[in-house]
Amino acid sequence: MEIKDRIISWAQAHQEEFFEDLKLLVSVDSSKGEATEGKPFGQGCAQALKVAQDILSKAGFASENHENYVVTTDLNDGETVLGVLAHLDIVPTGDGWSFPPLDMRQDEEKVYGRGTADDKGPALAAFYAMRAVRELGLEVKKNCRLILGADEECGSSDIRHYFSTHPVPRYTLSPDADYPVINIEKGGLHADAAAQWEKEDVLPRIARIEAGIKVNVVPATAQALILGMEKAEVERYLSSAREKTGAAFTAEDAPGGVRIACKGENAHASTPEKGVNALTALLTLLAALPLKGKGADIARGLTHIFPHGDFYGAGAGIAQEDRESGKLTIALTVLKMDEGGVRAQADCRAPLCATDENLTDVMRAKYASIGLAMDDNKMYPPHHVPKDSPLVLTLLSVYEDYTGEKGRCIAIGGGTYVHNLEGGVSFGAAFEGVNNNMHGPDEFAYKRHLLLTIMMYAQVIWELCKS
Repeated sequence: MEIKDRIISWAQAHQEEFFEDLKLLVSVDSSKGEATEGKPFGQGCAQALKVAQDILSKAGFASENHENYVVTTDLNDGETVLGVLAHLDIVPTGDGWSFPPLDMRQDEEKVYGRGTADDKGPALAAFYAMRAVRELGLEVKKNCRLILGADEECGSSDIRHYFSTHPVPRYTLSPDADYPVINIEKGGLHADAAAQWEKEDVLPRIARIEAGIKVNVVPATAQALILGMEKAEVERYLSSAREKTGAAFTAEDAPGGVRIACKGENAHASTPEKGVNALTALLTLLAALPLKGKGADIARGLTHIFPHGDFYGAGAGIAQEDRESGKLTIALTVLKMDEGGVRAQADCRAPLCATDENLTDVMRAKYASIGLAMDDNKMYPPHHVPKDSPLVLTLLSVYEDYTGEKGRCIAIGGGTYVHNLEGGVSFGAAFEGVNNNMHGPDEFAYKRHLLLTIMMYAQVIWELCKS
């Protein structure tokens, strides 16, 4: 029997065990918590690493916990030429789920729950691929090291900490993005800005705006408190706002004014076009109201810089693209305003052609034009691996062999663990044309895709470590 057939048979025979282990991982709320001694990302992240170690141990793999930053396990004691980097932390579960998000559900086709697709399912698939290579007795002279982190969603300080004292393997890959192969990760800019002012007595005015939970998540909800207007007055504007934005609005009376709520749809900030930004939708409504004062001026100004539905920076004057890495994207994702000030956060993902001159400086000037001072941030650089690198060619070959589809290299706006690792690429685990609702409610993964990831990663590990 050929190695491919043996790998396929092994993965199929172990699928029930795989989904039992995944349910254990999903049950842990590993969103980032308050740091305590020995637990830099909080209790939940430390617990997820512990559950992972239990799973590794049960299968006969020794592991090492590196101060609750990462857990590592090795295929063998040979030279480590391949590092597989995946993460066990999650974004906050959020609202809108059809079931408890940490109670993994499954049917014939799918598994549902926070982390099933991003990234607990793929992380576990990578480990099962290592199990397959070992348990099938495939001859490998070099080592593959699995590195399971706990801070990918909040900046990847876990991986930086680990590699500050450990060498980077010759090849690194991560199952935390898309198939076929991602060889370009865009650079970007955290375009954050703020302003303060003296409280004003004018009416009607904005007393409060609250929207966004994380800079890299397009907000699904946003709220505002308006003083000096009544519910009936605001409701006359809601139909037009719904028509313009595709978001849903409600208004209710509040002491001295009216409270407005907007509901959109979550998306990852690297793909803002896949969501309905409740914040920019709310600002569209507020700009139409007869509001006065500094807060109202800034809200209107933000609608010019971040028009609802403008995902590519035209309003900000930073639209640009190149052939290899595609278009720039930007999303206003967090806004906190009260009667004395405002702070805004925007997430920009920039193509290879972007620079601080044509992006950062332009953005700073645009903010200044509406009275906001931008933080002293600079672009973070893009990551680019040539299409003809040995790692990329191996991955494309395996992908084509197991899927029957033509492999190709793609660029993404998201940043993975390999962004700052020379020669590293991302390989899966999301398949083209599938929206797994990552970072949103009812996140899911197709069972067949997770099993196929086990198979392909096993083949890749053997190919890269056999000699």
